[in-house]
Amino acid sequence: MLFFSFFKTLVGKEVAVELKNDVVLTGTLHSVDQYLNIKLTSVRVVNQERYPQLTALKNCFVRGSVVRYVQINPHDVDTELLQDATRKANSPIAVGGGKGGE
Repeated sequence: MLFFSFFKTLVGKEVAVELKNDVVLTGTLHSVDQYLNIKLTSVRVVNQERYPQLTALKNCFVRGSVVRYVQINPHDVDTELLQDATRKANSPIAVGGGKGGE
């Protein structure tokens, strides 16, 4: 759930999504769901010469299982929020190592 929560904070931001078939799409993150499926608006294909059939694409839905990387502008990342969420997710109580989980 950490990644899902993190990606929800990026809605409305510009991202680049590299797919497992080497297509790279850039666009505005419109939405993301719990399966990390991504909906992009204002889509552009990075290598238009190689993929001319995708140049007319304006909006797209990308299934989470075909995503290789999501590139994010470093200025759009709230590192403090991400570090706090990581600490909470890895705390002994969250992992099950607290008094009740022994």
